[in-house]
Amino acid sequence: MTTPRIAFIGAGNMAASLIGGLRAQGIDASAIKASDRGAEQRAKIAAEHGIELFADNAQAAAGADIIVLAVKPQVMKAVCQDLAPHLSEGQLLVSIAAGISCASLENWLGPRAIVRCMPNTPALLRQGVSGLYANSHVSATQRQQAEQLLSAVGLALWLDKEDLIDAVTAVSGSGPAYFFLLMEAMTAAGEKLGLPRDTAAQLTLHTALGAARMAVASDVDAAELRRRVTSPAGTTEAAINTFQAGGFEALVEKALNAAANRSAELAEQLGQ
Repeated sequence: MTTPRIAFIGAGNMAASLIGGLRAQGIDASAIKASDRGAEQRAKIAAEHGIELFADNAQAAAGADIIVLAVKPQVMKAVCQDLAPHLSEGQLLVSIAAGISCASLENWLGPRAIVRCMPNTPALLRQGVSGLYANSHVSATQRQQAEQLLSAVGLALWLDKEDLIDAVTAVSGSGPAYFFLLMEAMTAAGEKLGLPRDTAAQLTLHTALGAARMAVASDVDAAELRRRVTSPAGTTEAAINTFQAGGFEALVEKALNAAANRSAELAEQLGQ
């Protein structure tokens, strides 16, 4: 597959991460363009990645095979309506904006090949995971191109139904914050047990990192890994029993449902 020409509309943190990932994969700077309203941000991205930057979105999009819509959801409608007259037949639109449905994008851009995706913030370290959904206009080649794009910053997983984007948002889109909350709580509890705060924080962070790496590398699921490190009548079992007595699993389910419902609400509001 020949290298597609890629244009980023918006050059914020997530776009910069994708650009950096593509460059690290060996994609030539000449194949990537971007636009951004901020002169300072344009200068920063040009200096870091060696690509051409524009103040005008249409200039960046001209001649691109893939156009990545990387602006804030609140301005997506205006950006799309301004861009629509300048688009060409056969271009793939990839939206990384939360809460904007394919139907809304088609309403603003016309019937086009659109991939909607939900990346998460670890993509900034190229350790992200993204859920992707393609509308009916997307070809097999374009699916490959979209997957290659998002794989530049982590794992890319395809979804069969667009409404599953809300579930992806609840699990992985918002998910890093759940782990940060647990880290906060563990660090604070460790400090109350007498550890210096910095020591408690380092123990917490590296335990989280090690556990995640074990889970990713393992051939068994998280439940089995938990069982293997939980000795009968031991310290781990005492903690796990306390979590479960407090309704831990039900609370996690309730929290993820709240996130998914809010995602659906935002899509309704932002897609008008």
